[in-house]
Amino acid sequence: MLDIQATDNAVPSPRAPTSSPRNRDKFTPEVRKGLLGLGLGNALEWYDWMVFGLLSAFIGPNFFPSTEPLSATLNALAVFAVGFAFRPLGGILLGTLADRIGRRRVMLLSIMLMAGTTLLIAVTPSYATIGAWSGIILVACRILQGISTGIEAPLSTSHAVELAPEGREGYVAGIMSFYVNIGILLASLVSFVCSLVIGGAAMGEWGWRVPFIIGALFGFVVLYLRRSLPETLKEEERATNTAKTVWSGVGKHWLSVLAIIFVVGAAQAYNYAWNVGLPSAARSGFKEDPTAVFALTTVLGVVLVIGSWIIGKLADGRSMSRWFLVTRVLAIPSVFLMLLYVQPGIGGFAAVLLGGSIVLVLNMTLYNVVSSSLMPKNIRGTGVALGYGIGVALFGGTASYLLVWLQSLNLTWVFPVYVAVLSILSIVFYLAARRSNGIFVGK
Repeated sequence: MLDIQATDNAVPSPRAPTSSPRNRDKFTPEVRKGLLGLGLGNALEWYDWMVFGLLSAFIGPNFFPSTEPLSATLNALAVFAVGFAFRPLGGILLGTLADRIGRRRVMLLSIMLMAGTTLLIAVTPSYATIGAWSGIILVACRILQGISTGIEAPLSTSHAVELAPEGREGYVAGIMSFYVNIGILLASLVSFVCSLVIGGAAMGEWGWRVPFIIGALFGFVVLYLRRSLPETLKEEERATNTAKTVWSGVGKHWLSVLAIIFVVGAAQAYNYAWNVGLPSAARSGFKEDPTAVFALTTVLGVVLVIGSWIIGKLADGRSMSRWFLVTRVLAIPSVFLMLLYVQPGIGGFAAVLLGGSIVLVLNMTLYNVVSSSLMPKNIRGTGVALGYGIGVALFGGTASYLLVWLQSLNLTWVFPVYVAVLSILSIVFYLAARRSNGIFVGK
């Protein structure tokens, strides 16, 4: 049995600046292994999370029977959103724990929760077999997954930033986003292959369980790899951190927390609209061929994987603030591309999905490192996770449902306006927080 209380592996001076441009490209084997464990964990979290959204059209009728397919899909997306509602709780509980006992143990706990609940979803009988209990078990699993993901993305990025040498924030942004997008790509690819091999009818009956089983097995592999994660919060730092001092520090940096909420929320609203909302609308609302939809979301995943790697290389050693502001401004007009997809047609769906992918990858590569930069190290786990959890719960988790619902009311135009406003607010609050509190990572 894996022991999350095992002795921490401390890394001396992980943020020490490097001495030359050539050395700037050098990472110690321990740091590289740590980044691999953190990155693969992120890939798993996003794989498991996205599989649920992508397969909501199949999951809904099994757990929430309805004569209307759109209603069953909306019910499944509502459960998808329930997990987001509990992300702030994960940030509060596990973020505080990470600032008190260290990053490594919490990173192990996060993966345990995700792998276990994913396996449980895969084997839970449908409504036809155990009645309402199926829905209750599903909701309980999504709550635990919400708590897990409430800490995984923000803390794993913060952990990676603390491991890497100073000035490598762009590289960290790129590599962590690369793994996130690997998870998203795998979710689309596995769903596509299963749909292609098993067929649409079988996917609706039992085939949707296969991607969840794959995710659970992946989770236990990542759990093993994370046993050797280095610890970046030093013993003396943990000794002086209590729940009171942590939350006192978060309170002093309330403007930074507010900025993180909108920095994360705007990016995630855009992200879930493209990765979950548009594909769900295509399958349920416009009755597009599921295999074709999964194929296009897989292409989107490839764009995100390659793009995040390239952007990380371009941004490495450069100002994260400037990159963030430019990419966030670009998000404002690009989100209106979705207005082109207002009637059935796989070509229109492909144009919108892939047309917005470039700006999407720009925003999704940088936002977590930008969020980490707004909090000092001793309260970073709590402050970033809290802002991240609230931002995703309020704006990311509701995006898919909101988009499909507005589309059913012929009010699709409202959604891009909504995301554009969130993007503007994220810029305003980021500038205010940077002026008031400064930034603690990068420049």
